Amino acid sequence: MTTLDILKEALRESAATTAPSSPKQPLSDAQYSAGFDILVRGPGWSTYQSFIIPQLSRLLVPLFKSRLWISVLEIGPGPKTVLGYLPTHLRRKVGRYVAFEPNRMFASTLEEWLRSNLEMESPLPCLERPPEIHRTPFVLGGNKRSESDTDTSDGDKKFDVILFCHSMYGMKPQHKFIEQALGMLIEQADGGMVVVFHRDGALQLDGLVCHQTTSFPSGVVSLPDDDDTLDCFAPFVAGFVTQDMDADKAVRVEWRKACRAMGRREKTHPDRLSFSSPNVMVAFTPHATALTELMTQVPLVKGVKTVKNREACRHRPALVVRPTELWHVQQCVRWSLKHDVSLIVVGGGHSGHCLRPNVVSVDMAAFDQVHILAAGEDEGFSSALVVAEAGCRTEDIVRKAMAFGLTVPLGARPSVGAGLWLQGGIGHLSRLHGLACDAIVGAVMVSVESSRVLCIGHVPSQYRPTGAVRPENETDLLWALKGAGTNFGVVMSVTFRACAAPTYLTRNWVAPLSGNLEAQLKLSDFDNLVASKLPRDCSADAYLYWDTGRLHLGVTIIECSATRLAFDRPTMTPSAAAAFLGPEDSFKAVDAIGLFETEMYMSGMHGGHSGGKTSSFKRCVFLSRIGAVYVADMLVAAVENRPSSLCYLHLLHGGGAVGDVVVDATAFGCRDWAFACVITGVWPRDQDGSAAARAAVQWVYDVARNLLPVSTGAYGADLGPDPRDAELAAKAFGPNRSRLARLKRSLDPRNVLAYACPLPKLPMEQRLIILVTGQSCAGKDYCAEIWASMFMTCTEQKFRARVVSISDAIKREYAAATGAELTRLLHDRAYKEEHRLALTDFFRGQVHQRPGLPEDHFLNVVYDAADVDVLLITGMRDKAPVATLSHLVPDSRLLEIRVQASKETRQVRGGVLGDDKDGDDKGEDRSSIIFDNDVTGNEAAKRFAKHYLLPFLHEDLRRLANMVRPVSDFPRLGIEFRHVLNISQQPGGLKLCTSLLQSHFNGDWAKVAAVACCEAGGFVFASALASRVSIPLALIREAGKLPPPTVSVVGFPSHISSSASDDLREKRIEMNRDIVYKGASVVVVDDVLATGKTLWAVLCLLNEAGVASEYISVMVVAEFPFHRGRELLRRRGFGRVTIRSLLVFGGA
Repeated sequence: MTTLDILKEALRESAATTAPSSPKQPLSDAQYSAGFDILVRGPGWSTYQSFIIPQLSRLLVPLFKSRLWISVLEIGPGPKTVLGYLPTHLRRKVGRYVAFEPNRMFASTLEEWLRSNLEMESPLPCLERPPEIHRTPFVLGGNKRSESDTDTSDGDKKFDVILFCHSMYGMKPQHKFIEQALGMLIEQADGGMVVVFHRDGALQLDGLVCHQTTSFPSGVVSLPDDDDTLDCFAPFVAGFVTQDMDADKAVRVEWRKACRAMGRREKTHPDRLSFSSPNVMVAFTPHATALTELMTQVPLVKGVKTVKNREACRHRPALVVRPTELWHVQQCVRWSLKHDVSLIVVGGGHSGHCLRPNVVSVDMAAFDQVHILAAGEDEGFSSALVVAEAGCRTEDIVRKAMAFGLTVPLGARPSVGAGLWLQGGIGHLSRLHGLACDAIVGAVMVSVESSRVLCIGHVPSQYRPTGAVRPENETDLLWALKGAGTNFGVVMSVTFRACAAPTYLTRNWVAPLSGNLEAQLKLSDFDNLVASKLPRDCSADAYLYWDTGRLHLGVTIIECSATRLAFDRPTMTPSAAAAFLGPEDSFKAVDAIGLFETEMYMSGMHGGHSGGKTSSFKRCVFLSRIGAVYVADMLVAAVENRPSSLCYLHLLHGGGAVGDVVVDATAFGCRDWAFACVITGVWPRDQDGSAAARAAVQWVYDVARNLLPVSTGAYGADLGPDPRDAELAAKAFGPNRSRLARLKRSLDPRNVLAYACPLPKLPMEQRLIILVTGQSCAGKDYCAEIWASMFMTCTEQKFRARVVSISDAIKREYAAATGAELTRLLHDRAYKEEHRLALTDFFRGQVHQRPGLPEDHFLNVVYDAADVDVLLITGMRDKAPVATLSHLVPDSRLLEIRVQASKETRQVRGGVLGDDKDGDDKGEDRSSIIFDNDVTGNEAAKRFAKHYLLPFLHEDLRRLANMVRPVSDFPRLGIEFRHVLNISQQPGGLKLCTSLLQSHFNGDWAKVAAVACCEAGGFVFASALASRVSIPLALIREAGKLPPPTVSVVGFPSHISSSASDDLREKRIEMNRDIVYKGASVVVVDDVLATGKTLWAVLCLLNEAGVASEYISVMVVAEFPFHRGRELLRRRGFGRVTIRSLLVFGGA
């Protein structure tokens, strides 16, 4: 799709050719207004909704929280300030608003919009004085004072925030305007911020380093294809009209032709023209001018830094430094922390985000040494080791190791660097020896939290820098480095476990394909008859590509052997591939260096892609089957719809040793795959930056998005800050995402490495996640929307709430596999009901093949909504979801609300009642809160929310949580102890806690016969609660501490007790026999629920005393879902026991 920037150049060139001598004149206010209206109408407004408004909100929240009110200067706001679309609590913080808007039509509209009246509140309702709208441009050195502010003080010339929200066109030099704006920020310790949103084209902001930057590459402008609209739009894009009327008419005719020739027509809207309108956000603080300080401390790259990735070459980094000493790297980190800016680490330069506009890149090329230690040479390790510094390339390591008869299972590209090894590293030895990251045994790293030099894992003593320390969380760090290692520090060197260097025999086949059916059959045969049958010392790659007007399947089988002799025997048995592909086209015996050149894409496809003739863009997803019909169909369709004949799919063989590693043993969380599908968009190098290049990139993303529902994950090594990578990143780490998010927060708290592969973000405060379950047509979605609106509108603090259907993911997979219409599955109830039974069967089949699928879907929706306070999830199919899922989100409170309605009510609402199994598993779990939804209207749902849901976000619970003191490394190293009993030691703590225990009980206290408690923590809170509600205690103690008669069962120590002592001898607990009568209702109160073993013993004791599970409720002060206590109780038969907790804490 043509960008507006390219369209602008074409229009200007057309005008110069059509009317070369006719003078140009600027647009009038009316002409500019008409063009701007087209720009922001329809899809154009989505850039504001999806990018500008959310980004500005997130960026300004910390600043707004630090001020009672803020002052804003906006440059060129247009007819409405973007501030007016921020959330209410942010808009109410704006106490002063000043704007420079030279378009008088816009200025008048803006002034009128900001003026309050009886019918409508101003979008900035808390302004302390009328808005100041200057009808002049913002010019260099010219806005010091205007005729309307002769009496204002110097303080009134300073602002907390200065916005350039509608690009910086016409402002040259651009960096001077930013510098002037920086000088107008208030002079406070935490300063202010200058924020620029720029549409298309590169910003020229040399000499400035940004606080944050992000992009929105998917912005689109769409307009009707009619002469009147084009006659308004084209002059707006070009920036002028022609003065001579006759010449202007001729120019407009050509401009219409250009727009129609360059605009894209969608099949669904052939009467509209669409243009790409990418947008970028750059934010600066007063530290933006701090580059000089770094330049005096660390060596710079001489000349222009060249990197492998062509897209990265187009970016203008703030600075590229090339440290030559370890302390140089430390200095870069200290500088970054001091000025609150980010760094990018450059290794091999393959990444598209190794250079970024106005960000400092740290080029590690000077650290290029490779050290080899033979087996037994290092006394701490029996096998051979390779120590590679972070500036080495794969080829450097392989070549040096080969001289010693060794190798490391690195990737298949010779020029890639440390980013590959630390984030996976898939190569032709992966099936035999695992991934590159699996071979990592140690590393030296500079911490981005403290700038200290850290020694992690096993590093040979002679390569440990002087002064390096072992971090307290060394185990976590080594785990994270093996799969997500670019996110946690600046890695200086990596120590690999080496293996013997083999010789390789490569065999190649290329088969032209007659059509889709043959392609499906060949892929199926390749998958089932060749790839799946090979031993681990062989790998089979496939290439699906278009050449000479036909679809082709290329196959390369690579065998490795410790000796070359085995390959020289003429009697070697032909490969199974020959059975359906015929004799091989070529075979060759090579070493590890020669193997790089035998890749089919290098020489066998399209005349060869080597030699710098082409540029490419890749993303990778993992597939467990390529022979399945629906997968093969998708692969073939992807190649058929390629935007360039050079694009291809590389199916890289996996399995073997890759899958031997337990999924959570390293950060690399995608282990269950047979093929890595590398989707490769290719274009001629002389078309870099063109529409053809952008089309190839978009094709890669489209194919990856289509394959995701049938994939087992995505490869994180390619991913970066591009928003289009977010969907892939969500599937890059499998079940390890939560742990990685925690480590990112603790190891890189200032987000120094902000532009590495994106990890999921943990919410800053505990979230509430509500699972809305129930029968079909009971009104789950309707209730969820009402409850979400209650959180957003009916509390003093307006919480961010969102409703998400978890079943949408399985509907997408079902549609991809069966050809069902996805849009109708998502939005057409009748159509969905037609497919409901088939959907259920499909889901069960998928879970049978991928047992972790429900957890994956749950984590996907949770992390996709990381920016909300309350997440309501509908479409759940899991039994006892709180028990089975809460450990995945241990920092969040998880509730289940089961919506019920009578059969008659559901039938009226259109339910299919013949097989009503959707969410109706009531038998074994009673942990949900029930809402009866038989009454029409929304009042009952609102009352329910006020009584049962809003209290979970009450300030009193936050006060209580603040009384729980964290204690590190108690009672043993590595345990983050939460001192729950400290509540009773705080003024008013016990009173507050018992009040909350009383109010959060969903039953009727008048029907409770006893409050049961186990020593010692439970005694503290239960005694106070029992006194408050006038109910007797039922004390539970160790055997022998109560007088007879008693009833007893085997007891288990609590999690903390077992951690503090090695005494695991069996102990019994007991209670007086007749303290509760049979059939009585009992509330168990305890301080903590962790593993659930203590509570299980208590429940067994109550059963032994004659109290049935359905008459028992549990109230705990603090729950630690990480230990899966609820799940243990459910598995041991106590799923019908209601459990409520006041507080939830993550950690061990």
